[in-house]
Amino acid sequence: MILVFVEHEAGTLRPASQDALAFARGIAAFAGGVVDAVAIGDGGTAADVARSLSGVNTLHALATGDVDYAPAAWAQALAGVVGHTQPKAVMAAATDRGQEILAYLGAKMALPMIANGLDVEFDDELVVTREQWGGAVHEKVRCSAAPLLMSVAPTAVVRDGHAQEAASDVAAAVEETASEPSPDDLRVRLARTEPAAGSGIGLPEARLVVSGGRGVGGPAGFAALEDLAGQLGAAIGVSRAVTSAGWRPHGEQVGQTGVRIAPDLYIACGVSGASQHMVGCLGAKRILAINTDAEAPIMARADYAVVGDLHQVVPAIAEEIRARRGIA
Repeated sequence: MILVFVEHEAGTLRPASQDALAFARGIAAFAGGVVDAVAIGDGGTAADVARSLSGVNTLHALATGDVDYAPAAWAQALAGVVGHTQPKAVMAAATDRGQEILAYLGAKMALPMIANGLDVEFDDELVVTREQWGGAVHEKVRCSAAPLLMSVAPTAVVRDGHAQEAASDVAAAVEETASEPSPDDLRVRLARTEPAAGSGIGLPEARLVVSGGRGVGGPAGFAALEDLAGQLGAAIGVSRAVTSAGWRPHGEQVGQTGVRIAPDLYIACGVSGASQHMVGCLGAKRILAINTDAEAPIMARADYAVVGDLHQVVPAIAEEIRARRGIA
């Protein structure tokens, strides 16, 4: 059995967790096993999560009182499920939270944790293929520890519209467990959350991203990109040069030191395409680059390239979208 830690927002499964479940289902089908999921939440929340699961045998719902997020406390509760179910592997999406929970779990259970896994081979020995150097290198590692702890890389699942299809019509059973966190496990906990400025679409999970680089020219130049993003229902991304200049918040940065994304379409406007930035958008299915420099590195990596001034091209695209939708 493979156990997948899933993240949700008020009972709605996050797309990254849907991808992790799709990955686990593929591995379980090959290895002849089943998939269980584990989520933090009470009975009502668990029922909502269970409805959005697919191909899952049992959902283990962990109630941790009024603790919104405390990684050590959540990992301790997860360790209880692992001890009870004895899975062959424990997986989570390679999000900030998924990585952190598995790292804490590994520390509590004295187990190694493999990050950004792409494939798992269950044979005489367990072999994992994982990303290194931001996806520039794939390496195979042998793991003799049990169970396997692994986060699933954003690029491990191709988002072709089938990731959320159920492998079974049978609804997942729900098992509820209460866990009382210890004071030591609450030394690091969520204090508060604040809504991020912008479109409100999460960059790591966005299917469409409009990104701007130094070529945008300044904070005011992002108005056209925000307009286009609004027409497409896209998230806004930026290069490191933009955040370094203070034009946009760091949370929008795409790259090795920012957010790694895997959208269906990545529109890069005035982005040169330095290697650190390309690491962040490596998982994009299609890249459209708009740049005045035909020799910019990103132009050679793009599926489609427009050599031109983004301040003319981007508004023209937005206007064409409005025209096709009959919007004045």
